[in-house]
Amino acid sequence: MTVQYFEGVGRRKESVARVRLMSGSGNFVVNDKAAQEFFTRLGDYEAILAPLTAAGEDLKSYDISVKINGGGVTGMTDAVVLGLARALTKANPDWKMAMRKGGFLTRDARVKERKKPGLKKARKAPTYTKR
Repeated sequence: MTVQYFEGVGRRKESVARVRLMSGSGNFVVNDKAAQEFFTRLGDYEAILAPLTAAGEDLKSYDISVKINGGGVTGMTDAVVLGLARALTKANPDWKMAMRKGGFLTRDARVKERKKPGLKKARKAPTYTKR
């Protein structure tokens, strides 16, 4: 039996999230864990559900499955938000303006700058000594 789903890929910093959205009963699974167990930091779970509320939908009408790897908690959170917004726009193109207005479809392209030779970090120079 094949299940119809809508997929969206979200990226942020070093994180990549593959979000699958299918009709169901409200299961939200991230890397085989409940979403509230995976995102324990204050406000992260609410941030992830923001695209659903912007679309005027309820979590109870969908099952969401997320596979995510790389990066830290902030990057993972933002990657899931982008992936979920992209999946929702595939499911219903009428929600695209609501997603765009909420800023959920904009990819944040900022990544860590590489370290340059002769410097301690990307831009931090060693302490200057006169003698």
